[in-house]
Amino acid sequence: MTERQKDRPWLMRTYAGHSTAEASNELYRRNLAKGQTGLSVAFDLPTQTGYDSDHVLARGEVGRVGVPVAHLGDMRRLFQDIPLEQMNTSMTINATAMWLLALYQVVAEEQGADITLLQGTTQNDIVKEYLSRGTHVFPPGPSLRLTTDMIAYTVSHIPKWNPINICSYHLQEAGATPVQEIAYAMSTAIAVLDAVRDSGQVPAEKFGDVVARISFFVNAGVRFVEEMCKMRAFGRIWDRITRERYGIENAKQRRFRYGVQVNSLGLTEAQPENNVQRIVLEMLAVTLSKDARARAVQLPAWNEALGLPRPWDQQWSLRIQQVLALESDLLEYEDIFEGSKVIETKVGELVEESLTEIERIQEMGGAMAAVESGYLKSQLVSSHAERRARIESGQEKIIGVNIFETTEPNPLTADLDTAIQTVDPAVEARVIASLENWRDTRYQPPFNHPRPCKALEKLKEAAKGTANLMEATLECARAGVTTGEWAGALREVFGEFRAPTGVSSAPVAVPAEEGSAMADVRRRVDVTAKDMGVGKLRFLVGKPGLDGHSNGAEQIAVRARDAGFEVVYQGIRLTPEQIVDAALEEDVHAVGLSILSGSHAQLVPDVLERLRVAGATDIPVIAGGIIPNGDAEQLRAAGVAAVFTPKDFDITGIIGRIVDEIRKANKLDPLEVPA
Repeated sequence: MTERQKDRPWLMRTYAGHSTAEASNELYRRNLAKGQTGLSVAFDLPTQTGYDSDHVLARGEVGRVGVPVAHLGDMRRLFQDIPLEQMNTSMTINATAMWLLALYQVVAEEQGADITLLQGTTQNDIVKEYLSRGTHVFPPGPSLRLTTDMIAYTVSHIPKWNPINICSYHLQEAGATPVQEIAYAMSTAIAVLDAVRDSGQVPAEKFGDVVARISFFVNAGVRFVEEMCKMRAFGRIWDRITRERYGIENAKQRRFRYGVQVNSLGLTEAQPENNVQRIVLEMLAVTLSKDARARAVQLPAWNEALGLPRPWDQQWSLRIQQVLALESDLLEYEDIFEGSKVIETKVGELVEESLTEIERIQEMGGAMAAVESGYLKSQLVSSHAERRARIESGQEKIIGVNIFETTEPNPLTADLDTAIQTVDPAVEARVIASLENWRDTRYQPPFNHPRPCKALEKLKEAAKGTANLMEATLECARAGVTTGEWAGALREVFGEFRAPTGVSSAPVAVPAEEGSAMADVRRRVDVTAKDMGVGKLRFLVGKPGLDGHSNGAEQIAVRARDAGFEVVYQGIRLTPEQIVDAALEEDVHAVGLSILSGSHAQLVPDVLERLRVAGATDIPVIAGGIIPNGDAEQLRAAGVAAVFTPKDFDITGIIGRIVDEIRKANKLDPLEVPA
């Protein structure tokens, strides 16, 4: 057999960053030494939402799900001894993407780099933040302007940079079907490209360069044949839209360029060792087909549903990629699905259905209008509710969760406290002290930054007009401005945005059929309301802090509503004080707090204490999220009535437990559960 040349492997990344810029820098250098070929930077939630580490909303979130970057000094330290001119860096950042890119550029300039050679990606997809991840800051109009300005700037000044990474990944995490994932991502791309074209900042002859720098960040679930067909459909539709809508003749510029993080939604807390084979199958969906192969892949770790992965867990995920690329013969062949009738039929169906949905969104006025009307969010909440109902009924099988639950003791999780990485709570105090020191000394040697107030005034002036905001942002970076100061200046001009929750318009997913678990819970809700002499039981679902992953909270809110509760849900990003004020004002009978970012240890006891001070100890508090066993015990000891984690997949059962806790708190006898 004649040996053909192997294809080059995809970029191999690990999504990483935590605690401090120093600790993350050490982790990056270690990962690069292990054979990782690109960096993927995770920022903490205050950085992602435009707050400094000492803001009230940042409490408990500093350095937890990523690295805090508050100013140029942090960015210098993050990339110390890493030559940016030679690096391909992906930054998962959206609302504050312009700010982080400006800091990155200034650090590269300080290293002596030629910025036209910088390679990497800023995620910068604000639509999916409104729909699924919740790190938006400004309303849709100004947010689209920030994106447009950044794209126009990079095409002229940093031509190898991907200024936007349109993310269907998080849409799947929020419940999107393959058709919704394709249609919503493509509708976002259309909105962005239309805005850049209509801004007049890019001459018509350079528009092909804009299209060529648009990349996508896609999800791959465990149904790997369907997922692989989805990727082929994505490529086909992108080729058609860029040719027909934007007149791009160059086939290279029309190429669908995408990176992947495979599905975290399907990772389970129960029997977490099964997550390894799930991750492998999901990776195959985006690597097996040469014509629809990802350009960059990052894999979650097997223990992500338990907490923060350790360096060893991330290394395991990197090795999974390396074995496929370097030990198997995958990269020696042309596309192995070429000519398959089965694949071609499935791809054709996905293309047709997706184009129909794209057309529907265009008729509404495009992606931004469909965000503001709440259409996209309510569709996702509905799809997610249907998925949960299929799992609870056993129609959709998940090994170790609703089938084959019996298990041998797991040596990987025998000591749960060491099976995940924990962030030292003292890190927050150190980061805040460092930030205060920066603010006090930024004008002095060795930094000698100019006073930031002038740069911030220039930024506000630019925001009030029509100038490209990147130059004013770069000036702020060079002046030592902080993340909170930059975003705060723009908040003054643009205002803030609270996205629709999609809960009120979501249809019933689990009907209360006679004899069903839902019918029993409805009966218990009604009886308890009568016993307490109220028309309806009232339940407040709260998202304290900056964790914007609201999928779980939305599903609890929808199911509680369907069970007969009056539900108070005001969306994400609330302080404990606001949550307690709402609980007292609405005279609720229970409070449910949802936190996935790890800040539960500080924020949940704060809510409990505020309720105690207000004399409302008869309102039971229930906590849900990614909460390690030891933390759950501490929360119960502090007075939390019940703690639920991803292994508790029976939402109807959870609502039943909430009713029990309301009865207990109000000294009512337990209700008999029908046999």
